Amino acid sequence: MATIITIDIAKAKEIHKEKIRAARPEKFAELDIEFQRALETSADTAAIVAKKQALRDAPADSAIDAATNEAELKAQWNTDILGTSPYTN
Repeated sequence: MATIITIDIAKAKEIHKEKIRAARPEKFAELDIEFQRALETSADTAAIVAKKQALRDAPADSAIDAATNEAELKAQWNTDILGTSPYTN
């Protein structure tokens, strides 16, 4: 008798959100430094502020809720703001 393994997509979405939350502190720290340097030189900080907001919003991305399978969920990882995906080998 073959055993069928299935993914609990609701649980996978919660785990995915936790992975996003775990990736953010390092990114926030990097952006804080970038922000301070920009302030010191009177440079525009708008792009930095937008990146920080994108990090805050990442766990609430509608693509997470819209994902119907594991592949769609993994594809949702935004490497532009979160860095390297934890799903890559």
